[in-house]
Amino acid sequence: MDRYPLRAVPGFYGTKPGIQIGTYVSSEASDDDLQFLQQLGVEWAMLNIVNPAHHTAEDYCRFSERLAKYGVKIYRIGNHGVHNVPEITLNLPGRDQKIEEFLGFLRNLQKAGIFYHTYAHMGNGIWSTGHTDGRGGVQARVLDIKNAKGHWIEKVFEGELTHGRVYTEDELWENYTYFIKQVVPVAEETKVCIGIHPDDPPVYALGGIPRCIFGNAAGYQRALDIANSPYIGVCLCVGCWLEGGTVGMGCDVISAIKSFAAQKKLFKVHFRNVSNPMPEPWQETFIDDGYQDMHQVMRALREVEYDGAIIPDHIPQMLGGSRTGLAYSIAYMKALVQAVNNEFGGAV
Repeated sequence: MDRYPLRAVPGFYGTKPGIQIGTYVSSEASDDDLQFLQQLGVEWAMLNIVNPAHHTAEDYCRFSERLAKYGVKIYRIGNHGVHNVPEITLNLPGRDQKIEEFLGFLRNLQKAGIFYHTYAHMGNGIWSTGHTDGRGGVQARVLDIKNAKGHWIEKVFEGELTHGRVYTEDELWENYTYFIKQVVPVAEETKVCIGIHPDDPPVYALGGIPRCIFGNAAGYQRALDIANSPYIGVCLCVGCWLEGGTVGMGCDVISAIKSFAAQKKLFKVHFRNVSNPMPEPWQETFIDDGYQDMHQVMRALREVEYDGAIIPDHIPQMLGGSRTGLAYSIAYMKALVQAVNNEFGGAV
């Protein structure tokens, strides 16, 4: 096996390896939307399926054919039904059915020639305190942990006990182990790599549920060791890591990149910045406007010869509509990629 498992998939990297640019794309994107991505030079789509009925191998192939007309390939398909699943994380009724749904999803990805998936293991959603004004009045997510709620799809999680009681760390580790031990054989059979996303925010306990597995570096390492498979790795959300900060996460984001890459576990990167680490309230920012020097993050990715996609994530809303912030972010990322490639004498 080469540097990363995805490298072994014939044609996966298209014409070039190294750091590549992707972004979210809706399954209902217009032709103008897709032409806009082509104009920006976007290489990869993180396809969000709007209609759950379209989670079939046949529909995945149909979406792939449409995107290919604009020079874009599918890197990942978002499936909310098997992402942030309380039944799996907390061992609620319906757990086994949800695991079977996840395994069927992996098999559909293989049939459609898609060999990566991002999975998140949060039992009570992504927490925030809404949105507030950032630089120049952009609208950006903010979190004050003293006044926050969890959200996922149409569910809202709030209060001291979002699921009626306090869960223990041991329970969560048992539930994760039960899940991942069933996933690994199918991931290896289908050759679908699974990158696990950090908890957002990586706060120790929210609503009675400790975020002890994917809320710090030690938990991540233990989880990867339990999986013990080249097909189970990391979707490193730089923003989430920065939310936790060096103290909360157990290491800084540069060290995390080097550690996961050395293990061939770095499968995808969410390239975003925040104003400051917890415990103080923080706000999401544009790439150039947070406390992390993102040139150093990109340099670390090039130093470890990262092969795969980086995407802008949680983009603050600018005047001019959603395309404005996306164009700004993609342009900034492409410039950083070019800069670090030049610093290291060229692309990987």
